[in-house]
Amino acid sequence: MTSRNTTGLLRRATQSDVSQDVTPRSDSVYRVIFGAISWPWLLYSLWGGTKSSKARLLRRLALPSDALPHLGSWKADTGFLHHIVDIIEEIHPETVVELGAGASTLVCARALQQNGGGRLISYDQHSSFVAATSQWLSEEGVSADVRHAPLRHGISDWPGQWYDLDSLPQTIDLLIIDGPPWAVHPFVRGAAEILFDRLSPGAVVLLDDAARPGERIVARRWRERWPAITFERIPGSTKGTLIGRKKRISAKIIPFPKRGNTMWQRAAASLALLATGWLAHDIMGPLSEPARAHAFLDEANASYAISVTRQKMQSQVETAHLDRQEIKDAAGLTLPNLPSQWQLLDVQLYPSDLGVAVAITMRTEEQEILSLFATRAETPAERNPLLSSRQNTSVAYWEDGPFAYALTGELKPARMLALAARLSETGAK
Repeated sequence: MTSRNTTGLLRRATQSDVSQDVTPRSDSVYRVIFGAISWPWLLYSLWGGTKSSKARLLRRLALPSDALPHLGSWKADTGFLHHIVDIIEEIHPETVVELGAGASTLVCARALQQNGGGRLISYDQHSSFVAATSQWLSEEGVSADVRHAPLRHGISDWPGQWYDLDSLPQTIDLLIIDGPPWAVHPFVRGAAEILFDRLSPGAVVLLDDAARPGERIVARRWRERWPAITFERIPGSTKGTLIGRKKRISAKIIPFPKRGNTMWQRAAASLALLATGWLAHDIMGPLSEPARAHAFLDEANASYAISVTRQKMQSQVETAHLDRQEIKDAAGLTLPNLPSQWQLLDVQLYPSDLGVAVAITMRTEEQEILSLFATRAETPAERNPLLSSRQNTSVAYWEDGPFAYALTGELKPARMLALAARLSETGAK
């Protein structure tokens, strides 16, 4: 369990610790689809953080230099472990529940020991690993209630198998989610929300691997279904960390759609979008973009409506001349390169609540009318476009540095996302 021992690169097999329920074929389809999409994140996760970060963590916890295992792969990285210590130092939790034991169990137990105590209950699906972890903690001078929780179907309305948890505490002050592995199902960790009703006011949720596509979709669904918990992806870890903070009001859950034939329809839609390199969350399910994207998307949709209206009016002066350098000098905005086959119809400065914006109306080689909206804004998107919808329009949006872009039109979602991916690949020029 320490760096004195050899630890495997791959996560432990779970066959002996799961029920013999028949796994739906749709789960296998999702694993194949997300495996094809997620390999960059999985490859990057092999790196567990810098040696200096690990050394600083050990000093911070007053642990020996060889107390932790070699990090990376399926184990938590140093960034996520530092976040655990940060939160314990901040909120001094009385009760911590952890899903997926390992290096985080030692770090959490030690941090609790240093910050006034607290109870740690850790669940893992591997019975042999539970026993080994308990012994390891004892050797390092800390303790935790490490329990075996086999994976079973039907515990949650989320897809995949979930922990068969026993004797849960009535209230949870810190919930750490680092399991089950994504190979069970890309959305499997979404089922952790069955514990959200037990979160105390001001409680914190920490989700590891939050940069992966599956966990990003989970986070968006949580934001929609649990408005009393604010979720934010924070920097500082190689695999991404999502932090949720419960407000002091009650939350109401929106039922998760039941699985059926729609699972196959969503899987087929996902497969169709592989060529774009990303998944649209509106295609994957009835999702809503986080609140901080609403203003930007509403402005983008409004600019499209105004552009269409201008096209129909004879009295409005239009210009199809695009001077990138002039826009950059005057408005401070950098625009992506547009395909040479697209025809510019109108280029206008747009006075948005977000600041100066540019709205460009274009006609594609397929005679589709689109509007590109560009401004400085913060959204959940990165270079890979996300998708939203507004009445009859589809809006695909992405970010490049400090700039946010939205492509809007009355197109099918998959087509809009493909066009946006085409633009985002060119980068801001």
